[in-house]
Amino acid sequence: MMMDFRGRRIVILGLARQGTALARFFVAAGAQVTVNDAAPAERLAAEIERLGDLPITLVLGSHPIDLLDACDLLCLSGGVPAQLAIVQEAIHRGIRLSNDSLLTLQLARQRGLGPIAAITGSSGKTTTTTLVGRMLTASGKRTHVGGNIGAPLIDRLDMIAPGECIVLELSSFQLELFDERWAWGEARGIGPDVAAILNITPNHLDRHADMAAYAAAKFNLLRCLPASATIVLNAEDAITRRVASGEWRISDPPLPSSWAPANDALDALLEEVGTLVAGRHSPLALFHRYQPVHNGAWGKAGHLYYQGEEICQRNEVKLRGEHNIGNLLAAAAISGAMGASVSAMRQVALTFSGVPHRLEIVAEINGVLWVNDSIATSPERAIAGLRSFPQGADALDQTLILLAGGKDKKLPWDEFADEVLARVDMLIGFGDAGGMIVHKVQERALFRQQTAPSTAVVNRLDEAVDLAARAAEPGAVVLLSPGGTSYDAYRDFEERGEHFRRLVRALDVETARV
Repeated sequence: MMMDFRGRRIVILGLARQGTALARFFVAAGAQVTVNDAAPAERLAAEIERLGDLPITLVLGSHPIDLLDACDLLCLSGGVPAQLAIVQEAIHRGIRLSNDSLLTLQLARQRGLGPIAAITGSSGKTTTTTLVGRMLTASGKRTHVGGNIGAPLIDRLDMIAPGECIVLELSSFQLELFDERWAWGEARGIGPDVAAILNITPNHLDRHADMAAYAAAKFNLLRCLPASATIVLNAEDAITRRVASGEWRISDPPLPSSWAPANDALDALLEEVGTLVAGRHSPLALFHRYQPVHNGAWGKAGHLYYQGEEICQRNEVKLRGEHNIGNLLAAAAISGAMGASVSAMRQVALTFSGVPHRLEIVAEINGVLWVNDSIATSPERAIAGLRSFPQGADALDQTLILLAGGKDKKLPWDEFADEVLARVDMLIGFGDAGGMIVHKVQERALFRQQTAPSTAVVNRLDEAVDLAARAAEPGAVVLLSPGGTSYDAYRDFEERGEHFRRLVRALDVETARV
């Protein structure tokens, strides 16, 4: 498959990291490039500056349909939904779609690059992708990490040599376009050598129509694989274990009723994908935190293993939280399939302390620990953060103050509320969803006939931090684990996490002056 863009008229929607990288790539490839963003120029000053003097056309402030009149290919940045009117019109006109990740895989195949791993899931993607990159590097392999993490690789492929490892984090937004019905170029067979789905739980239901549509986007990763690719799946997750078992009708309980009304469609999807996986003659690797698996990584009796060889003891892992044990085992299964050594897995397990904004310890001020878990943009992620802290008798010497809020993604909150009732002493809601979250916890407490924690609702994160600082006493933990996205007030979860850091450090400076 040859990909020649000389003279092609390319329209890129979204001037963010991926849009900027696409613009650089297409200009270098000799294309005529237009970049379009619905935001006005004054909100995109930093992004425009990063474009430098690239010979492109900028169209800002709206998405005019007439951009399609002279368009050979429409490329979407990750944050741009396929449901936009301009995208749907492009599909109607037969204009093909792409994004940086699809192009990266297509070009990598064209150039004989790899081995390649691609990792997706509802949670844990960035931590697992980072761990895989470190395990491969520690094994002496030159490794390039990108996709939905860090800098896209599309405009850096010329710096990658055959034989060097590529590790990509892929979101459902990116995988949505890995579909032969509208993808530009070849989709079948261009996928990675190792494809991992960490989990599929409710997420991004403000963008995807339902759980079936969300899961279908994730499973596009498996539909595009070359024949020899290894598939890595979570043996604990309700959806991925069904796909792995090949006996989903018999061996697994019904899907949670809270996922309805999409469960019939989801069952049909799982049968289709389970049949696809069972019909392949390539390796299937699994990971499980508590039980041995036939091929892959697992935990048992306080020890972690890859293919029966001990990685380390469970209590030696530097990352905090039981969910990170799963991420570590997933990384072992993925990197092991790409040739990483167990000694490298052990080295990383014992030294890697985490990715920014993921249970990141910002400061300890006057005996109060401030923890940044801004990545928790869904109730499920916030639950994982909460479970990193003790409950019941184990928590008698600890007060946990939770800052939760942001923008809701139309996800179920009951399990989150149960976790708050079990672990949290004070709940401060902020942002668009702050009041709703506090109300949900109070409502759940009434239903369960339990005492709700102390609660408060404020408008902004700075107000939440100020209130927490006044309420916290030595021994307390203040945890930012919002459960909602950042889009009510910030560009992304990273900007929200950076703001939290600055607020906490300002408290530290103020305390030092007293």
